[in-house]
Amino acid sequence: MRKGVKRTVVGTVFAGMVGAAGYGAFTFVSAMGDGSGSEVRTGPPSADEVEETSGDFFAAWEKADGTAAAALTNNAAAAQPVLNAFGQEARITEVKITPGTVTGTTVPYAVKATVSYDGKSKPLAYDSTLTVVRGKTTGKALVDWEPSVVHPDLKDGDTLMTGPSAQPPIEAVDRDGKVLTAKKYPSLGPILDELRAKYGSKAGGTPGVELAIRHTKSGAADTPLLTLAEGEPGKLTTTLSATAQTAAEKAVGAYDESSVVAVKPSTGEVLAVANNRKDGWNAAFLGEGAPGSTMKILTAATLIDAGLTSEQGPAPCPDSTLWEGQTFKNLDTIEPNEGATLAETFARSCNTGFIEYTDELKADSVTKEAQERFGLGKNNWKTGVPSFDGSVPAVEGPDKAANLIGQGKVQMNPLNMASVTATAITGTFRQPVIVPQSLDDRELATADGLSDGTVSQLRSMMNRTAVSGTAAAAMSGLSGSIGAKTGSAEVDGQSVANSWFTGYRDDVAAAAMSEQGGHGGETAGPIVAAVLRAGE
Repeated sequence: MRKGVKRTVVGTVFAGMVGAAGYGAFTFVSAMGDGSGSEVRTGPPSADEVEETSGDFFAAWEKADGTAAAALTNNAAAAQPVLNAFGQEARITEVKITPGTVTGTTVPYAVKATVSYDGKSKPLAYDSTLTVVRGKTTGKALVDWEPSVVHPDLKDGDTLMTGPSAQPPIEAVDRDGKVLTAKKYPSLGPILDELRAKYGSKAGGTPGVELAIRHTKSGAADTPLLTLAEGEPGKLTTTLSATAQTAAEKAVGAYDESSVVAVKPSTGEVLAVANNRKDGWNAAFLGEGAPGSTMKILTAATLIDAGLTSEQGPAPCPDSTLWEGQTFKNLDTIEPNEGATLAETFARSCNTGFIEYTDELKADSVTKEAQERFGLGKNNWKTGVPSFDGSVPAVEGPDKAANLIGQGKVQMNPLNMASVTATAITGTFRQPVIVPQSLDDRELATADGLSDGTVSQLRSMMNRTAVSGTAAAAMSGLSGSIGAKTGSAEVDGQSVANSWFTGYRDDVAAAAMSEQGGHGGETAGPIVAAVLRAGE
């Protein structure tokens, strides 16, 4: 038994979550603040109030009176700049708003208008909704302010503008010259916007004139909404594969709040990136979440490189393990095995087999392995678009143990885990890229990589997991050289864990995450398998 590790059979300890909600009844109360005794109405607005408030708001908006329209919201300070920009910077006129059928306090409506710039005009039409609420201090019926009231694609910090595009348009093509568009590949929408913002001028095109969303708060690339005058697009070659991208889009489409990335291990080239999220965010590249047991690839490498154990060396799998007050347990389906090898513990995804080694490792052992061998956590990846390159901080206490199984303070996304798999099976860290380095001669991140002996053991353990371990069901039917690792990450406030899965087939490595998707093989597994099946 390693020192500092105690066995127990108590329940797992989780961090708590506090939540609260309140709802006021329909009443009249006396205003006490000014001593006037005036009554302030509370409770939900009536149908008449909803109709009157929304009608007045629409009328002011149609007249381009941003001040008056903002005054009818519950956050005039935030609403006024956006409403003013609608008629000024965005140059939108002839506004006609048609309300739909009201449901409770929610009003749907259709907007028709004209966008004009430098003698060029085009019609604009879209639908949105607003909600009428009771003002907390005034008791008046007011429009509940959200930027999406003005346009459904607007978020906090966004505004509308019309003029020459910030960058010339691009015609992005895949590695074989096939054109990539957001219409055909919806997940690529924000990525193509970022590529245009960064490489539009280098691609050789000329700017057009467009109505766009300017993301002043996030700093993200402008999102075009309407083109008044076409620019000349410049051709931009990416590393993506239309075949892999098609498979990735279809795979995540089957599971809500899911993301996947595929890379080519021999080069680091990104073959596919897809997201199925309500917020449209590129979580595949930018997400920061606990990766669960997929982290055991990196932890196993740490143990092997430190000489603590090996593929056929010991990694006992007790029912539970206590580390500095935190109890760690396995899934109920995992039978305890005191004589388990690392390969067995890895394939069955036994948590305690890894936690048992906590005391043998320094606080920064896994951190150094992640940074120096896998190229993670230095904030220096230059993929071609914004990305997060993982974080494995050095910690003490219960989080030191939790980090080993992808909980604690570890933060990853599918891009990071696809790269981890690529490094594990080749021994060389090749920083992922979505456009060739030759396009701008940017400096790519580097790392020492792994020894041939460590690679051989990791490949063998991942293959065993894919063939007869926790990943076998998802990887069933895949030919060639295959391997995988499952993961499920518990998150405070969620009753169901996030599903993680990473795997490889020949020269393709992929990783996926599905929020509240359960065990790794249940949702993220089929996503990865579908992408691997498509190949390049």
